[in-house]
Amino acid sequence: MNKKFPENFLWGGAVAANQCEGAYDEDGKGLSIEDVTPKGIRGPITKEPTKENLKLKGIDFYHKYKEDIKLFSEMGFKVFRLSIAWTRIFPNGDEENPNELGLEFYDDIFDECHKYGIEPLVTISHYEMPLYLAKKYNGWSSRKTIDFFEKYVRTIFNRYKNKVKYWLTFNEINSIIHMPLLAGIMTPADKITKSEIYQAIHHQLVASALATKIGHEIIPNSKIGCMVIAVPIYPLTPDPEDVMTAFKADRENLFFTDVQVKGKYPFYIKRYFKENNIDLKIELGDEEILKNTVDFISFSYYMSACASSKSEENKKSGNMIMGVKNPYLKESEWGWQIDPKGLRYVLNTFYERYDKPLFIVENGLGAKDELIEDENGNKTVIDDYRIKYLNDHIIEIKEAIEDGVEVMGYTSWGCIDLVSASTAEMSKRYGFIYVDRNDDGSGTLSRYKKKSFYWYKELIETNGESLEK
Repeated sequence: MNKKFPENFLWGGAVAANQCEGAYDEDGKGLSIEDVTPKGIRGPITKEPTKENLKLKGIDFYHKYKEDIKLFSEMGFKVFRLSIAWTRIFPNGDEENPNELGLEFYDDIFDECHKYGIEPLVTISHYEMPLYLAKKYNGWSSRKTIDFFEKYVRTIFNRYKNKVKYWLTFNEINSIIHMPLLAGIMTPADKITKSEIYQAIHHQLVASALATKIGHEIIPNSKIGCMVIAVPIYPLTPDPEDVMTAFKADRENLFFTDVQVKGKYPFYIKRYFKENNIDLKIELGDEEILKNTVDFISFSYYMSACASSKSEENKKSGNMIMGVKNPYLKESEWGWQIDPKGLRYVLNTFYERYDKPLFIVENGLGAKDELIEDENGNKTVIDDYRIKYLNDHIIEIKEAIEDGVEVMGYTSWGCIDLVSASTAEMSKRYGFIYVDRNDDGSGTLSRYKKKSFYWYKELIETNGESLEK
């Protein structure tokens, strides 16, 4: 049987507002937690935005979006995943009325996408908690944040109901376990209790289900998905203790999709809550709200991890989830282990468990690129290493489709170079388009097409037929 991608497969790329837009204080935008984390999500918090924070300027997508979307259309994008900066719409998060200039900015972006036949795929909250809500309410720790979020989602659904069909509620919602700050929780990670974390998770899950309900009411033809970090956890050895450790670690992540897809807390979480002294405050009506389940599951996939019952095993970090090093895999310059087959494994696991359409909305290789001149004097990057990474992963998507998995689309992460979330560097590049900006903030912000730009263009043109086995 000839393996093919579906005719309506959504090929594209993905970015996040806080990593690309810049213009952090223009046109009424308020401060978000990203504006005070100059060293990335693992680094210290500053009192005010500081010059060293590359995210304040990003790649100036705020002013250059027309040029960038035109480049995406040249590659043939069918979909463009982006996020709305909450603080452009409600600068503090608790205002009575939205900021019209912020709303107009996204109107213009969506219009520009439609001009080229590109469908926007919009993340409602992508690590964009308003700093004011983080400081005053400790982010998602507070039940009140649900009300602020509800007002925000009603505003954007009503505004963009004729322009946006595809929505995601929270980016990598399971990241809160590893990085509470991403949920606007200012309590230091080493001081916060599991009970506090899971209470904040409960608030987010209720907010996600509420957003799904509201979205379906306001935009009846909308498709609303959840979004999680997908990291398959393998046992390091056949030792049953390792197998059980991996099984439990996997469940920690599957919990988030279980609730958002099945509409209720899974049976196994009761024992976990009991053993960890977690006592949730679940209000009347919450369980009813959770029944508003998503239309599809989206996820990021960069790597797999191993689990061992022996805590002293060599740990590797990648995209926030720690795991034991797999001796059979190579790794990127940033130590993220490369496992294309893990993507096929994840796709099959999700589809078997949920029987819902799947969307890979982040995947890519962060690497140091060298800008050179080609034989025609044009500046470019010969990024064969990126092409190989993407090619090998997309082959496994094709295999999963052949397995019978329903896959809606694929948006590679950082389709244009942007500021890294984990390290706040420019030198960790993912894009098909090189942006002339350096870690010290210098550079012209000029855009240059890499070799991978033309590779991805051909891949989309041929609907995946140009893949190399």
